[in-house]
Formats: sequence, structure tokens, C-alpha cells
Amino acid sequence: MQIRVGPPVLVINHGSTFMVSELNSRIDRDALLGIFADDTRYLSYYATYANGEPWILLSSSATAYYASRIYLTNPEVPTEEGIIPRGTLSFVISRTVHDSIHEDLDVTNHGTHPVRFNLELTLRCDFADIFEVETGHFIRRGRIETVWHPHSNVLRTTYRNGTFQRSLAYQARNYDSPPRYANGRITYDVALNPGERWHACGFYILHDNHRTYFPVTACYETALSHDLDEEQRVWRETVTQLTTSNEEVYRFYRQSIEDLGALRLYEHDMAPDLWLPAAGVPKFVTIFGRDSLIVSLQTMLAHARFARGTLMKLAQYQASVLDPERDAQPGKIMHEIRFGELAHLRQIPHTPYYGTADATPLFLITLHETWQWLGDERLLRQYREHALRALEWIERYGDLDGDGFQEYLRQAPRGLDNQGWKDSSDAVVYPDGRRVPPPIALVELQGYVFDAYLRMAEAFAALGHTAEARDLRTRAAALQQRFEAHFWCDDLDYYAFALDRDKQPVKTVTSNPGHCLWSGIVRPERAQRVVQRLMSPTMWTGWGLRTLSAEHTAYNPFSYHRGSIWPHDNALIALGLWRYGFRAEAARIARGISEAASHFASYRIPELYAGIEQRPGSFPVQYLGANVPQAWAAGSIFMLLQAILGVRADAPNGRLYVDPALPDWLPDITLRGLAVGGARLDLICWREGDTSRWEATLQSGTIEVLHQPWQPWHLAQPTQADAAEASRP
Repeated sequence: MQIRVGPPVLVINHGSTFMVSELNSRIDRDALLGIFADDTRYLSYYATYANGEPWILLSSSATAYYASRIYLTNPEVPTEEGIIPRGTLSFVISRTVHDSIHEDLDVTNHGTHPVRFNLELTLRCDFADIFEVETGHFIRRGRIETVWHPHSNVLRTTYRNGTFQRSLAYQARNYDSPPRYANGRITYDVALNPGERWHACGFYILHDNHRTYFPVTACYETALSHDLDEEQRVWRETVTQLTTSNEEVYRFYRQSIEDLGALRLYEHDMAPDLWLPAAGVPKFVTIFGRDSLIVSLQTMLAHARFARGTLMKLAQYQASVLDPERDAQPGKIMHEIRFGELAHLRQIPHTPYYGTADATPLFLITLHETWQWLGDERLLRQYREHALRALEWIERYGDLDGDGFQEYLRQAPRGLDNQGWKDSSDAVVYPDGRRVPPPIALVELQGYVFDAYLRMAEAFAALGHTAEARDLRTRAAALQQRFEAHFWCDDLDYYAFALDRDKQPVKTVTSNPGHCLWSGIVRPERAQRVVQRLMSPTMWTGWGLRTLSAEHTAYNPFSYHRGSIWPHDNALIALGLWRYGFRAEAARIARGISEAASHFASYRIPELYAGIEQRPGSFPVQYLGANVPQAWAAGSIFMLLQAILGVRADAPNGRLYVDPALPDWLPDITLRGLAVGGARLDLICWREGDTSRWEATLQSGTIEVLHQPWQPWHLAQPTQADAAEASRP
């Protein structure tokens, strides 16, 4: 029996506007529900009644990322003409979002007698900031006014707090009986003979300080039949197409393409192929640094040009001044930007906020990887100054004490204590469960910087800057030497989670050292032991790798970062496993994540799920409050496939390297329209016995396809003079 797991809410979204409701259409202010746009909740309460009686849910579903439909029926409803028996009426609520919400209300009388009743809608607005909604702590600041305009049938609620203004207008349109308003409810008098249907539309019109968001005028079925989102159609047609006999992988791939397009932040488009996605719905519908960069790295296989939008937007926000209130230093790449009331009033530092230690090296890694796939040297020239400033930040600000390691320490009073990808307050713990106080030097940060140094060395060499390239290689070699000396723990047979403020190793077993396989900083002779620890029963669940070992005191499989499973984390590790030659283990992770995806509704994998063991009769348990859809969760499938197929681009030199090792559960796979540089090709891979075969067919352009594994970075050990030079501030 196939078990399907889905979120207990309905989510539809388009750009920065999204709507979250309970499965029965209701919205309650005490949950993360409502109509949101640009970090403001416009609608905070929604309920429908028949003569004061709540409707009964039959079924509901999101039918597209921008549309949902809810089927309800009536309870026993007393009226002047008598009782309407339970189940006599069907009530269908259909919603589409495109800038704002269009809602269709349809009631049908399936009984044998005429009926007459009041269809009532209760709408309330709190205009709360997304951070307040998430925490459940609300502070009333400004003034809210609600006015009913009977001539235009508009219920307008307005919020003002100084220069911050928002309003929601609900307009009744196309109704079969006119609305009235009293006691906080919009009421329709519905009278139906047997078999008759009643209809009305509700337009939610959102207004902020700068613009008004209108819904589409077309009703639900018309909107869906005309494919409401043209940009989404173009995105589907542009990406690499995949075919395989494995239905799970095929559906996972297709849904991930859909999710990434669904998260597109249209307000920040720079060109048709220069855009970036929101990090996730409902909490992270905004621009992020780390998330956008990792998604860009993940999606090279599907659409390498996608990364150009991320690079352009994050370069625009690269910090240029020292601002402790926002954890900003010159050259640093931002963490997150917000546009709600708290940001407008400068009560949070997200304007933007720079409290991330990894986005800056990831920016350099992404710049290099994009160049490797596009082969466009102009990209390196365009971002050369940004890269130099990022490198300067790594040396000057990322290394807090001049010891050659990257550390982080919050300066912003309302900033994040933990500034790696595991950024919850309880994510970084000692073996006894105590929280590690900052400053903290996370293990993966060292790998990211190591990788960034060597990638930028290649980039600067291509631009003719040989001295800079040589210096970066020297710095990388010295960093690797220090890393092995300080992070490796013989008694743990594994790398430390971090170095604490006293530069003592935090000997907690986590998934983080797996990222060091991806970055290539791990010495090859130690890779086997890292892999053994990662794939041990305390870390491997069958659905993926846990973030924290099940043996740890603080382990909780249902927590955010202390034992849960994150698909993007697993994908990065899988690519690292392939890099070091552990192909079977990489495929095992890909299988686990793919099987987990098959249990979620529509193969839409969430941000994270519980780190419980895969056993007969078990199924993945979605983390309560996980973002769905979520960009780097969706992007994990592309990186997992890259690990299985061994695909690596070298477009500047006109080459594509492949090294497939298809497992028995994935006997064939074809990528059609794979873009590398100016070329497009079809890559066909299949199994013959225990051997993986491949062939490439060129569609357009010129590219040489070669078989070659991807090796870790091989660096000569630096001399003492080299190490001293690289360590100098």
C-alpha cells in the first residue's frame, strides 16, 4: 500500500503573494495561515457559514501551485422554510493566485425541494508582519479601519502606522444575488430550486505603499485551462528534459522543476532567464543568500543560466560598509531581506541582514561553477570586483582572530547566534548537549573557503592574473594543512563539528563533515573513515542522512537541526561521495531521498522531515512547519542525479565529463537538451549487467564529451614560507 504524506494545509503562491488555509478553507490568526504579500499578512481570519452553521469538509487539494479547490457540504441547517438535511448542498470554493487572489463560490442544491439560506463569509485583517505570525507574538501598533461600500460591494480594511500603510479590499463580483454586510460578515441570500446552482466571485485586492495587486478576472476553470502562468510554461520548456523507466525519479524530477518555477520572485526579475526563486513557502518568500546560491549550484544540470540571476541580485546587495546592526562588513554577501512592517520600521535587521558566514564563499563557488557550465569569460570579468571584495571579506572579517579559520560571531543585537546553514539557536551543541557559544568555526565553512580559493585561482588564471591565482592556491594548501591538524579527531575517527571559542574541537557527530567531501578539502586517505561514519546506522536512516547522530544526547528526529533529514544536505554529501569515488554510497543516498519523495503528495519533497528509521510499514514524517514547496529541497534531485551520472562541465575548454554508475534501481536515464556552453546535447545512460554505458548526441553547437571521474583537489604540501605567507593578515 502506497502511503501519501501531505501538509495539513492548502498552499497556493505566485511571486511574493501566497495564501495558506486549512484544508476546509478556514484561516485562523493564531496559525501561520492567511493571505500574504511582501512579508505582510493581509487576511488573518476566514470562515464560511450556512445560516450560522459551519460547512463540512469533503475533500480539498491544490490543483496547481497557483490554484486550489475545496469541496464542502452542509450540516443540518434550520431555516424559516424548514430544515435543510445534511449533505443536501454542495459548496465549492475555488481559488487562484496571480499577484492576488480570485475566489469562486459555487453552491448547488442536490435535494428534491427548494432551499433558501444565508451564505455568510467572515473576513478579518491584522496586517501582521511575517515574523510575528511565525512566532505568534503580536504587538498592535497602528490603526485598522474597516468600511463597507454598498454601491461597489467592496469591504475595505486599511492599516496605517506612520509611513507604513497596507489595505485589503474584498470585492464581490459576478454574483447571482447581491451581498450585504453586517456584524462583521458578508452575507448572500441564496435561493435554489432542485438542481440549481448559485455563483459569486470574490476579488482580494491588496495595496501597499507603492502598488496595488489585482487578481485575474477569469474564474477558476478558465484560468487553469489557459495555463495562467506563461513564464512557468517557458521555464518547463527551457530546462533539461528527463526520461527514465524509474517512475519515482521521473515524477520527483518533474515536480521539482515545477516547484522551482513556482517559487519565482517575479518582482525581482531582471530578464526572462535572469531570475531567482524564493527560498520557500510560507516562511521564506523572499531573497536569501545561502539558499539561492545552493539552489543555483544544484540546478546546473537542469538550467545553468538560472544561476546568473542569483549572482546578479546578490552582487547588487553585496555589503559595502561596516554596519554591526545588520552584521554587515564590506564584501559580505547578504543572508536575507524582508519588506514587512518590522523591516520598514527598522525593528529587525533584515534590510538586508548579513548574518551568514557561508554565503560569501558560496558566492565565489557559484560564480566559478556557472562559468564552468556557460563558458562565458565575460561572467568572470563582470563579477571580478565583487569576487575580490568577497575574498577580502574572507581574509579580513571571516577570520575573526587571524588563525586562518573562518569563524562567526553575532554583532547585531537582533541577529542570529548561529550563522551556518544550521542556524537555529540549538543547532550547534557539544557531545553532552550543551550549546556551543560563539565564536564558532564550523567544519564545512573551512571546506567552502578552501573550494572558493581554488575555484577563484582557476578563474583568475583564465583572466591572466597568475600572481593572484598562485597566491590563492598557496592559501588553499595552507588551509587544508591547518584543517587536517585541528579538525581531525583520532578518537572520533571523524572530523569535529566545529572549533569552539577556545579552539577546541566540538566532537559531535553531524552531517556537516560530509560537505567537506563536496568541497574537496578532505585528504583522500581519510575519506573512507568519513564515509563509514556517515553511512553508519546512527546517521543513515534509509530515507537519508540525519543532521545529528542518533547516539547524541540532544538527538531528536523531529527537531529542526538535531536529527532531522534535509534533502539538500544529503544531495551535497552525495556529490561529495561521488567526488571521492564512493559511487555506491552516493546512489544509496539518492535512492533514499527519491523513495522519501515518492511518499509525499505529488512527489513534492519538503524542506525537511523526521530522521526516523525506514522500516516495514513506516513512512517519512514531515517536520511540522516545514516549507513546502522549498527551493533547495526541490533542487536536491538535480544534484543527486549529477552524482549518479558523474556529470561535470568544463565549457571554457569545450568539454563535458561524464562518469555514470547507474544502480540497479535506475537502469536507464536520458537527459535531453542538456546545455553546456553554447552546445545542447542528449545524454543517454543505461546499464548492461553491472556496467554503465553512455552515449551523447549533439543537438547544436560544439562540445567534446569525455569519460573522466572528478577527483578531490590535489595540492602539493606548502612550504613553511608558503604557509607563513598565506597566514599573514
